[in-house]
Amino acid sequence: MSAVRLILALHNHQPVGNFDGVFEGAYRDSYLPFLDVLEGYPEIPFALHTSGPLLEWLAERKPEYIARVRALVETGRVEILGGGFYEPIMTMIPHRDRVGQIRAYSSYLNDLLGATIRGIWMPERVWEQHLVLALAEAGIEYTILDDFHFQRAGLSESELFGYYLTEDEGRLLKVFPGAERLRYTIPFQEPHATYEFLRHLADHHPGSTVVFADDGEKFGSWPDTHDHVYTRGWLRRFCDMIAGNRDWIEPTTLARAVDETLPLGKIYLPDSSYREMTEWALPASRLTAYQESIRQTANDPGTERLKPFLRAGGNWRNFKARYSESDEMYARMLELSRRLALAEANPAVDPDYLDVARQELYRGQCNCPYWHGAFGGLYLPHLRNAIYRSLIASHNALDDAEGKAGPRVSLDVADFNLDARQEVRLENDRLVAYVRPATGGHIYELDDRRVLTNLLATLDRRPEAYHGVIAAAAQSGTGHYDGPAIISDRLVMKQEGLDRLLVYDRHPRKGLVDHFYAKDVTLQELVECQDVEQGDFLVGAYHSRVQRTADRVALIMDRPGWAEGHRIQIRKTIELSADSSSLEVHYVLEELPLDTTLHFAVEMNFAAMAGRAGDRYFRDGAGGRLGMLDTRLDLARTDALELVDEWLDLSVQLQWSNPAGLWCFPIETVSQSEGGFEGVYQSSAVIPHWFVRGDESRRWEVRIRWTFDEAQANGKASLVPEVVRSRVTVTP
Repeated sequence: MSAVRLILALHNHQPVGNFDGVFEGAYRDSYLPFLDVLEGYPEIPFALHTSGPLLEWLAERKPEYIARVRALVETGRVEILGGGFYEPIMTMIPHRDRVGQIRAYSSYLNDLLGATIRGIWMPERVWEQHLVLALAEAGIEYTILDDFHFQRAGLSESELFGYYLTEDEGRLLKVFPGAERLRYTIPFQEPHATYEFLRHLADHHPGSTVVFADDGEKFGSWPDTHDHVYTRGWLRRFCDMIAGNRDWIEPTTLARAVDETLPLGKIYLPDSSYREMTEWALPASRLTAYQESIRQTANDPGTERLKPFLRAGGNWRNFKARYSESDEMYARMLELSRRLALAEANPAVDPDYLDVARQELYRGQCNCPYWHGAFGGLYLPHLRNAIYRSLIASHNALDDAEGKAGPRVSLDVADFNLDARQEVRLENDRLVAYVRPATGGHIYELDDRRVLTNLLATLDRRPEAYHGVIAAAAQSGTGHYDGPAIISDRLVMKQEGLDRLLVYDRHPRKGLVDHFYAKDVTLQELVECQDVEQGDFLVGAYHSRVQRTADRVALIMDRPGWAEGHRIQIRKTIELSADSSSLEVHYVLEELPLDTTLHFAVEMNFAAMAGRAGDRYFRDGAGGRLGMLDTRLDLARTDALELVDEWLDLSVQLQWSNPAGLWCFPIETVSQSEGGFEGVYQSSAVIPHWFVRGDESRRWEVRIRWTFDEAQANGKASLVPEVVRSRVTVTP
């Protein structure tokens, strides 16, 4: 039989902000044992990509692992693949950042591992043709995509065993198709399944090059895989299979394949990702319909013949359309990228702070929290918080680079969130607040610059395709589900009662959401998201104007609307002063009916703090504890509430000038991961509410103060690591 070249390419990744225990577990269960086995097979070279966040962790915590990989690089047994330093989706970030991230990581890999970088791992294989230009400019010769990309360009399966040239503006790039079939046989089927595939390839396509490219975590970190791959010896059997058939299977690397073989031709690839990602990018209802169609036609041979010509699925960029929270992070990231570019062109700025700002910007471009599929991603608060931590740190470093110091305050108006409407940014040396007058006058981002935290990094509850799986299992009463698989053929509920969390928000869970409720509304009705709204102020557009003085700025928003059938007017003013850790909000309700009492409420949602942890809790105005942050509160009369996070060393003190009833309850979502389905605390809804009746002037008002301070929990020092609290971090 004629030889087949087999390229094994592994992608090891942990995102910015993931828990240290997750890094440690993945190292113990996957990265280390894989290296232990492959070191024993010198005849099997492989390609290895390790994302920047993970490699930095390994360099600090596991230097012996780094030394072993470097030794394999020096002997030519491992080819190191580069990429964006902090694993960004390349189509999501500006061209200058693509080039900058790739060059920075190539340099880092050369210094750390002695590797000369020729090829890169394309994060999530998200591809658009214009990327050729950035990759070529960054000195990259080749990358790996999925065979799915090539099939959507019109190639048949028999044409996918080698590599192709592609081009943009005269710059060339070599592109390898990764074999989807191997992604499902390795390591999930016995090595003989891969043997049969390769033998068939050798018989019918002699001289072929075939690529397996997939996540290294599948070799030990995914559920049950450590026992399968190592304890029961799958990986050794697989390596023995390759070693025992070296007369016709030639394990090689991407670099050797490029140097020893010619391209199969030229190809221009459509915008795409791997098949599953294109499905996850669909709106939930369309994904459900798509999955049902696949299920109904699974055994239809005609459908199988048509499959290569069907363009099912969506574009990765539409995650930003599906999830406003992803779009908000994206817009903030772009704003900082543009600001950094301007600062770099200014010779008067401090270059050391620019280095910090650049690195933190790159960290804030890590892809995982910007999307959601078979993994938590966007749904995991600690990953979203890590993005904002880096972006706020970049903002702070740019201020330092530009010499901004001491008490100051500013107000700027622009289309900050890219919706073709004007938003307002209020900023001082302590806080940054972004407000959407055109959407309910909500505050949608509120940054405490001291602890590098966006207190409004919330997540709305919305339908997801996999929610049908949970509902169906609960309905059956057996915990079983007889429908299309979402992640795998098994259904794992990580906790009881997940179906009770399948409620969906009717409005954004942000700050200063204006409600008019029925007089007898209950906390339970709010928790269940029942339709209890009696006004039209939730997301209506407010007219706005601004005021500026040297030490104070104010955004004044007005809106006429309806409440319980009465035409009224709301004016709310947000004020920020220099050197202040407080945000002042002033509500004035006018044209109130004289003969009717209205039930008015202001909703504020606070995130970035754990819901069920003993050192995160509510406190009343007298300092008494009211429960952890996932507690439901129904207080008849109060004028203050405090949210405390001792780990962040943060206290959020809320005070309102008129005593109010108070409701608080947790916002929890249902997320999926490779391990199953679980509930995730996202934020705490805090809703003071008043029964309002106009005076002779048909007017009523209330002042609400948000103050952000140190937690001062029993006099303890801050528990926030210094690297988080500092504006300046070490540049690799």
